[in-house]
Amino acid sequence: MQRFWLNSALLSTGGPNDIKWAPGAHSREESTPGSPENHQEITLKLASLKSGGRDGQLIVVNRALTQYILAGDIAATLQQAIDDWSNTAPRLNALYQSLNAGEAVGAQSLDFNALASPFPRAFEFVDGSAYLPHVERVRKARGAEVPDSFYVDPLMYQATSAGFLGPRDDVPVVSEDYGIDFESEIVVVTDDIPMAVSAEMAADHIQLIGLVNDVSLRNLIPGELAKGFGFLQSKPRSALSPVFVTPDELGEAWRDSVLHRPLHSHLNGEHFGQPEAGVDMQFNFAQLVAHAAKTRPLAAGTIIGSGTIANEDTGKGASCLAEKRMLEIIANGKPSTPFMSFGDRIKVDMLDDAGNSIFGAIEQTIVRFETR
Repeated sequence: MQRFWLNSALLSTGGPNDIKWAPGAHSREESTPGSPENHQEITLKLASLKSGGRDGQLIVVNRALTQYILAGDIAATLQQAIDDWSNTAPRLNALYQSLNAGEAVGAQSLDFNALASPFPRAFEFVDGSAYLPHVERVRKARGAEVPDSFYVDPLMYQATSAGFLGPRDDVPVVSEDYGIDFESEIVVVTDDIPMAVSAEMAADHIQLIGLVNDVSLRNLIPGELAKGFGFLQSKPRSALSPVFVTPDELGEAWRDSVLHRPLHSHLNGEHFGQPEAGVDMQFNFAQLVAHAAKTRPLAAGTIIGSGTIANEDTGKGASCLAEKRMLEIIANGKPSTPFMSFGDRIKVDMLDDAGNSIFGAIEQTIVRFETR
């Protein structure tokens, strides 16, 4: 992960949310291993208010997800912050520390319904399929083998990023006949990445981590894939978790570019699955980032998805309806679980050891799209 050395000329004057940089102050990316005495970890939880317009209004959220403070003096939007991360991250970190200590002037109560996705829109969202148990079951259900290349070369597609639904927004769909499904996944956000970056170097460019409900319209997928040109209509807008956090904020749960926590999904208030995200991930996030950057640079704010979380141990449940249906086909010859209907509710969340939500929950209801 990217780390920073803070020059001793960094001064804080006024209130704890009024950070000033003295002449000559600077931050720079750590270039050698180790933890020097003046190294500062970047622990952060960041979100965006809908009130900021298309790109939201950047806020710093406290660890308990109960309060926030505006961060406009540092960066107006999260995209603006990630564009200049080496400068903005330490300042946002100082604001986060003051907020958690109860010292931030202007702290307000957090209303999840007022939140847009942390990135209301992004320059790029590419989604992988790093959990091969999911791929193996989908192919087995239709009598197909998994090609050997899938175990050494990640699956990835260009997803929709022109706009993300808010974490508590309804999911509008034209017809239930489309086969409406949720997909509970993890995403990472990078700073600027050069073309052909190695996986080892790519790990240093992962700056934020969050969750996504990658909405899929399953009954539209076969026809699209048959054309040989990938997803389009079958992949509408997704929703990101209320907050994104830095790798340092996750502590030991983030290691080897993998998030080692179970991911919980609840459908209509009933437990659906909690596969372990740190188990059975064929390609870690650094490898996924390097794959995406093989022939092109990636801009700051690029979002990389893990694909549906799935384990070899089916006792952990599933992270999408298609997975459960595939298991039913394998066991009984046909699926018995329907896809989602209008009025169905999905909740996606990840908890820490104390049972507290890390990113805030994605909670959405499927609704009929009404033509205006």
